[in-house]
Amino acid sequence: MKSHQDKAPKRAERDRVVIFDTTLRDGEQCPGATMTFEEKLEVAEVLDEMGVDIIEAGFPIASEGDFNSVQEIARRAKKAVICGLARAQFKDIDRCAEAIKPAARGRIHTFIGTSPLHRKYQMNIDENEVLERVTASVTRARSYTDDVEWSAMDATRTEHDFLCRCVEAAIKAGATTVNIPDTVGYATPDEFAGLIGMILIRVPGAEKIVFSTHCHNDLGLAVANSLVGVGAGARQVECAINGLGERAGNAALEEIVMAIRTRGDAMPFFTGIDTTMLTRASRLVSRVTAFPVQYNKAIVGRNAFAHESGIHQDGVLKYAGTFEIMTPESVGLKESSLVMGKHSGRHAFREKLKELGYELGDNAFEDAFVRFKALADRKKHVYDEDIEALVDQEIASAHDRIKVVALTVIAGTGGPQKATITLDVDGKQHTCEQTGDGPVDATFRAIKAIVPHEARLPLYQVSAVTEGTDAQAEVSVRLEADGKTVTGRGSDTDTLVASARAYVSALNKLLAREARRKPETMLAS
Repeated sequence: MKSHQDKAPKRAERDRVVIFDTTLRDGEQCPGATMTFEEKLEVAEVLDEMGVDIIEAGFPIASEGDFNSVQEIARRAKKAVICGLARAQFKDIDRCAEAIKPAARGRIHTFIGTSPLHRKYQMNIDENEVLERVTASVTRARSYTDDVEWSAMDATRTEHDFLCRCVEAAIKAGATTVNIPDTVGYATPDEFAGLIGMILIRVPGAEKIVFSTHCHNDLGLAVANSLVGVGAGARQVECAINGLGERAGNAALEEIVMAIRTRGDAMPFFTGIDTTMLTRASRLVSRVTAFPVQYNKAIVGRNAFAHESGIHQDGVLKYAGTFEIMTPESVGLKESSLVMGKHSGRHAFREKLKELGYELGDNAFEDAFVRFKALADRKKHVYDEDIEALVDQEIASAHDRIKVVALTVIAGTGGPQKATITLDVDGKQHTCEQTGDGPVDATFRAIKAIVPHEARLPLYQVSAVTEGTDAQAEVSVRLEADGKTVTGRGSDTDTLVASARAYVSALNKLLAREARRKPETMLAS
């Protein structure tokens, strides 16, 4: 079955919608979604490869880590424009300019609150000072690059007359893109479309620049508002993989892109995104942030192409188009396969990895294959999701200083529960036995006894990778220390083993962060 986009003739450049991805900036601001330096580089590489036009790589003034990640992403980018965010302050803009300097194409994105609430309560300044800061910040940014974006934070709750004056000031100062954000997800589609249309009509010079949408999902309207904004004349959409972002999140990139692709009849636009990479990008972001994708999530959710109703199954078997408006293949989804098992060889396993989007070196492949065979001995069916969980864990733990060697747990109603764990720490094995309030608590106490630390555990989460009693458990653990959080994930058919691996994964990230801050840091022997 072909979508409307597949049939559509080549369109004019004026109908192209620029995709501005903010997963690494606004997405990472989502509580608990902090990524490591290496994880940011991995996500940026996939975004660049899939055709994202602009990658907002971070907020360089926020921290040394943010600066370094933006700078390295700028250095490595092959196609995308690399953007950094800056407040309407010269020190922010100067730092941002330094971070994006290595990019073949760089952008500075500066912003200021414009609504009465933001003027009064956040900044305590009047309209004239806001206008002065708009002009000064955009002018400063233009001294570094000719690609400058300006945003009116809380635009949808700003008086129309004043918003138009701010937009005009930004354009006169040299902004090439103006963003009209629904910062708190307050607008309805009619209101947001009207706002974009009003600005395009009223502001002198509006026809010479690109207008952008940045809609939050507090009322579940982020995607709808973004699309009507495009219909009203905006040609850039700011969005994030899996809708990640502050509070209820941003407009989901995959939903924006596939809505445009599928409904070309109603929305005669196009993007440059390779949609077959959407599922891969979604799973990567879910893995590195430990934010699971809800099963019924549009486009990339586990049930997005699943049919349980007898009527639906009958229809899809006869002709997929009866109940599917897009094909699974169009978003890079491969139907879960049962052909992989304990009799599968290296060649079949390597081909399956390629099909799932993995390219492993020889050593990593051998390690993954050994774990796959061990898993196949324990499970009747090995699904694609099982292999993805296995390989993701292999990749994530490749350079870990601490590894789980063995775990034995005594649990039950009698209590107390007891865990005996053996960890490989920098090449040396250490064993410890601890009791606790349940087997998970005992396991984590044993790990902490071997590797002493003061980190707090704000999140422990378990989910099944596939169905059935022999399903792999995927565990997410979040540790917090010195105001910073890290997330680890582990998978195994034994939930307690998965829990230990997830805890150790998070602990490795904490140690890596500490080592970067204090290179002399070593584990206690």
